[in-house]
Amino acid sequence: MPKTKLQRIVFTLLMAVIMVYGMIVYNVALNTDGVTNHTFLLALHELPIMAPIAFLLEFFVVEKLATRLAFTFMRPTDRPQFITYAISLMIVCLMCPTMSLIATLLFKEPSFGVWIHTFGCNLPMALLWQMLYCGPLTRLIFRTLFRRQLAAA
Repeated sequence: MPKTKLQRIVFTLLMAVIMVYGMIVYNVALNTDGVTNHTFLLALHELPIMAPIAFLLEFFVVEKLATRLAFTFMRPTDRPQFITYAISLMIVCLMCPTMSLIATLLFKEPSFGVWIHTFGCNLPMALLWQMLYCGPLTRLIFRTLFRRQLAAA
């Protein structure tokens, strides 16, 4: 969807913030045995730490790698929406273990077992959150922000 460097930055920033916030809320809920109004406030404390990390990883490393991986089973002639889904799936498959490792190192008692447990708990949620909510919401916001530029292209 993004065509220019600025659009890529904005899109990746939106995606990182929305995705990371949702995953932090999920992890806070797991650690506090449920979701309350306070859960959403607690998640805001980790957001300024984790969102920039996610942005940098996705923008400079993961997006390119995920696109290459997606095109190992997709063709450029496939429907654009399926290509988008394939790239999103590959991004989650790369970002989830990486961000789970970073969160384990920063916020938990770091060990291999804790990281694997964190990753295992996060992967199903990350896939559902990305494919059903975060991805479509981010694309809607992006299309709204860049309506004129996208229509002219």
